[in-house]
Amino acid sequence: MPVPARGFKIELLAGTDNLSSRQKLLSLYPIIVLQRNNGMNINFWTRELLTISSRYFIIAGIAFLLAYIILKPWISEKKIQKIFPKGSDYAREIGFSMITMLIFACVPTFILTTPSIAVHTLYYRNISDYGMVYFCLAFVIMLFAHDMYFYWIHRIMHHPKLFKLLHLVHHKSTNPSPWAAYSFHPLEAIAEVGIYVIFLFGMPMHKYHLIFFFLFQIIYNVYGHLGYELYPKNFNKTWIGKYINTSTAHNQHHKFFNGNYGLYFTIWDHWMGTLRNDYDAAFEEVKSRGRKIN
Repeated sequence: MPVPARGFKIELLAGTDNLSSRQKLLSLYPIIVLQRNNGMNINFWTRELLTISSRYFIIAGIAFLLAYIILKPWISEKKIQKIFPKGSDYAREIGFSMITMLIFACVPTFILTTPSIAVHTLYYRNISDYGMVYFCLAFVIMLFAHDMYFYWIHRIMHHPKLFKLLHLVHHKSTNPSPWAAYSFHPLEAIAEVGIYVIFLFGMPMHKYHLIFFFLFQIIYNVYGHLGYELYPKNFNKTWIGKYINTSTAHNQHHKFFNGNYGLYFTIWDHWMGTLRNDYDAAFEEVKSRGRKIN
């Protein structure tokens, strides 16, 4: 997901007439270029796209290179679904992920380069404005907020009247690879990036919140679609592990199309009764096979 581009001087739009708005933009958004035009700032959008796509291709690429090529002869027995996707599956996942990233880059560009909108966000410049305690606590809030947001939009997209339109593209990866992390229908991509809007308008956001949180998000997203379980044996039965979403849990969701709707946690799945009954058995079976990779 996107993060603001950095290193620019600010230029106020002619339409920003209110003095207080100008002052807020100057104090809070010195990293943003605001141009006199009716469209999006192309330079800003390009930088956003490069940030998002480089993360995706580097993180998913490293995971794929290691798990699906270099280490494959030694760890294939540990793969959750022992068969490997076809080349056409990888191509589809990468293709839709590229479309998703184009969409993801549009949201921060539109919000943060439109003065009449940007001035209403809670984006702030100096960590001291809210203090280090809030700065650190915000990451925890973001984690649980994103997990809740994802769980419920995910459940909604599984409604029979919406599934084919919104979510089927992602579920074409019944045996997902790391490239499936952003493999969404464009409408689903719009729904997914909604959390970015909520963060900007719902709670004070520093640029480092967005940078580091969405870096973590793509790392965990790639792990969820990795096809291998990295957590240790019996982790799912520990006091904390039972509430952590795993690659096994999400792989089951892709394979069976129901249950295990969470992103980072299984908290909402536990509360709503949507955790698959065979999850623990599946986790144990995967971690009992062959040579361990962790």
